[in-house]
Amino acid sequence: MSEAAPLLEVRNVDKYFGSVNALREINLQVNAGEVTCVLGDNGAGKSTLIKILSGVHQPDKGEVLIDGQPVRFSGPRDARALGIATVFQDLATIPLMSVWRNFFLGNEPTKGVGPLRRLDVQRAQRIMLEEMAKMGIEVREPNQPVGTLSGGERQAVAIARAVYFGARVLILDEPTSALGVRQSGIVLKYIVQARSMGRGVIFITHNPHHAYPVGDRFVLLRRGRVFGSYMKAETTIDQLTSMMAGGAELEALTHELQSLAQEPEVQELASELQSELSANA
Repeated sequence: MSEAAPLLEVRNVDKYFGSVNALREINLQVNAGEVTCVLGDNGAGKSTLIKILSGVHQPDKGEVLIDGQPVRFSGPRDARALGIATVFQDLATIPLMSVWRNFFLGNEPTKGVGPLRRLDVQRAQRIMLEEMAKMGIEVREPNQPVGTLSGGERQAVAIARAVYFGARVLILDEPTSALGVRQSGIVLKYIVQARSMGRGVIFITHNPHHAYPVGDRFVLLRRGRVFGSYMKAETTIDQLTSMMAGGAELEALTHELQSLAQEPEVQELASELQSELSANA
């Protein structure tokens, strides 16, 4: 761990929506060159946390610090200005636009002045190719629609874009949830690539099998609270999976189901179903 102040730190953050306590006493830190994995099932508070870190919501209690200094975002623009970039799962790219237009997306370089000012297409394409190459992707044709790329490559476009435009902290919202095994592996490779560039990465996921290979720090959320925070050396993939699955609660449910299976009514129904299947075979 670095002795310098974390790139991003969250201290005792609470968030309310009316009478609903969405987040309570959340503590989190992200260091340069580290991947902090935030794990939790649906309703754990992951989305609310992302929106606080990206400037969409304001915390009701607690504080957010950048380089050890408290900050307060009035909106997403403030977060981006301080180097926090969020890559959302479904909004990372626009499928019908070309790769290079997606890479810049409103920040295209121009040349000329006054009425002669126009897009510098060649420069934009060259920069995109160079930055994508740094992520290990060789784009065949800059003008091809980004929708023709694989899901993992589209996520890589969004990550490379964020890095190029000065992101120091990358927040990745469930980047592997809609991808197959191979494409998920590609995205995980790019997460490691971003870490090796010295960026701090927050990897939001519900899948410990995706988080553990790339993570340095693991923060587990449940019902808006942190119920565990571990460095990689302090836990194993089996322990993470058990905690995510509910641990003792899951074990109790398993015993309950096993007991239910021994009930005479259940056994009788199973016997009837087996007889019916045999008759239809």
